[in-house]
Amino acid sequence: MKPGMREGQTASVQTKVTDEMFAQFGGEVVHPTFSTVSLVYYMEWASRKIILPYLEDSEEGMGGAISVKHVSPAPEGVTIDITATVTAIKKNIVVTEVVAENEGNIIGKGEVRQVILPKVKIREMLQVEIQSK
Repeated sequence: MKPGMREGQTASVQTKVTDEMFAQFGGEVVHPTFSTVSLVYYMEWASRKIILPYLEDSEEGMGGAISVKHVSPAPEGVTIDITATVTAIKKNIVVTEVVAENEGNIIGKGEVRQVILPKVKIREMLQVEIQSK
């Protein structure tokens, strides 16, 4: 990783809830609200925005772990701000605390861990998975 990343650094994404983001299984909408799957996606995206400027050309980030509490619904049309804050950098692991909110109302919160690896290593890991099937 390139130098400069620090604890306390933040990155954000914003999204407006659409019907494609509703809680659904097998194409059937369960609740017309921002799904936990969508929440996880945007939390990872905000966290990824932090690491992008610090990746060497030969590196990439991979999701290592995510912990999420989905605490409040967000219906269609609501705008959600998702902010990730670096809480730790441990060798090649970047840990972020993430909060999703709408006008001060917390929709969800959690932690995302990203592992920074050489692209070659990632290709090797994926090849092993393909060969084992």
